Amino acid sequence: MKKTSGAICALLACAPAFAQTAASNPSSALTLYGVVDLGLRHASGLTAANAPAPGSQHSLGSGIHTTSRWGVRGSEDLGGGARALFHLESGLNADTGAPANSAKYFDRASWVGLQAGWATVALGRQTTLLADAISPVDPLSMRFASFNPNIGVTALSQHGLGTEYGSAGASTGSYRLDNSIKLTGRFGGLTARAMLGVGEVASQSSALSSHGLGLAYAGGGFTVSGAWQTFKDANLRPLDAATLGAAYQWGSLRLAANAGRSKAQTGAATYTEQRVLSAGPTWTAVPLLDLTAAYYKVDRTRTAAADDGYGRLVAFAEYKLSRRTRVYAELDHTRWRNGFQGATNQRTATGASAGVMHSF
Repeated sequence: MKKTSGAICALLACAPAFAQTAASNPSSALTLYGVVDLGLRHASGLTAANAPAPGSQHSLGSGIHTTSRWGVRGSEDLGGGARALFHLESGLNADTGAPANSAKYFDRASWVGLQAGWATVALGRQTTLLADAISPVDPLSMRFASFNPNIGVTALSQHGLGTEYGSAGASTGSYRLDNSIKLTGRFGGLTARAMLGVGEVASQSSALSSHGLGLAYAGGGFTVSGAWQTFKDANLRPLDAATLGAAYQWGSLRLAANAGRSKAQTGAATYTEQRVLSAGPTWTAVPLLDLTAAYYKVDRTRTAAADDGYGRLVAFAEYKLSRRTRVYAELDHTRWRNGFQGATNQRTATGASAGVMHSF
C-alpha cells in the first residue's frame, strides 16, 4: 500500500511538469483525468457489495453511476500520420480513499502502443474484446458496474468461478488481461479487433493464455457489436465466451439489446455455463434528463447441480448539472431462481440509490 501511494503521489507531483512539456511540444498531448462518484444506497436482500444477503443495509457507495477512477493518457506525433500512445488508469474507492486494487498501481489500464493509418496496436494490461464489444450496446450504458450483469457475467468482470482464466491477475474475473496485445483496425464505421493474451507461465506456453476476435459497426444511428474470446487457466482448462448486441438511436430514444454466453471447464469433468439476455430503452425526456430502464435475465447451468439464475430490473435517472457534474437516482429489483442466492438469503432483493458524479 505504501509503495502504491508513493507511486501515485510521485506521478501527480510530476503531472504539471509533464503538461508543461506537452504544451511546449505541439506534437505531444497529455491528459490527466478522472471520475469521482459517490451515492447513498439502501438495499434489502443485498450487501453493500451487492451480494445476496438475509437482511437490509444502508451504505455510501463508490461507483454506482460510473466507476471512480483517475488516469493519465498521452500521445506523440511521430510524423507521417503515425503516433505513439500510452494509457495508465487506476480505480479507487472514493468513499474511503483507498485504491480499488492494492496489488496493482494501475489496475484498469497500463499499456503503450502505436497508431498509423487504420491500425492501432497496444501492449500491456487492457480490457478484453468482450468488454469492448458490450460497451456500446449495454442497456444501462455500462453504469452500475458492480451490479450490471453485462459487465459482471457477459464481460466476465465477476464470473464467480474461483479460478484465474487468462492472465487476469485475479480469480474472480477476467474483464482485463495483463501481458496482452490488441490490434484494432478502423475502416469508416467498421471496427475490427484481435487480441492475444500471453500467459507467461514457465514451461507452459498455453497456460493463462487468451485469444479472440471482435467486430462492430456504427452508422445511421445503428450500432451492432460482437466478440468471441477464449481463455485458459493454469491447468489449461478453457473458458469460451461470446457476446452479440445492437443499439439504435431514434431521436430522443435509444434502444439496446444484447445476448452473452460463456462456458468454463472448472474441473476434470465439471462445467459452468452462464447466459445473459438484456434489453432496455433510454429516453432523453429533456436535454438535461435521461431516463433508462433495463432488464437482465441470467441463467446458469452447472455439472451435478440444478439450473438456476435470476432476473434483474433497473430504472436509472440522470440529470446533468453541467458538462462534468451529474446527479442520479436508481431503483432495482432482483428475483432469484432455484436458490441461486443461497439457502439463508432472501428470495428477492430490492435497492434504491441516489448520488453525484463529477468528472475532470
